[in-house]
Amino acid sequence: MYEQFKSILVEELNVDEDLITMDAELTKDLGINSLELADLILLCEDKMGITIDDDQLSKFISVGDVVDYLQSLE
Repeated sequence: MYEQFKSILVEELNVDEDLITMDAELTKDLGINSLELADLILLCEDKMGITIDDDQLSKFISVGDVVDYLQSLE
């Protein structure tokens, strides 16, 4: 799941692959703003065939937060 999410960050949002770790914060470390975060969630839903509750967005601080949530849906 981590690699799949990482590829979305790199390919769709042009995030530097070297910056992406489980502990990297989406806004602080990767420079993702709130609009890009919303786009990222839509991309994950489309590419992974899942639905992410809107109330989860505020809980996504780090890459690990998103990966853990995605894994919980499996």
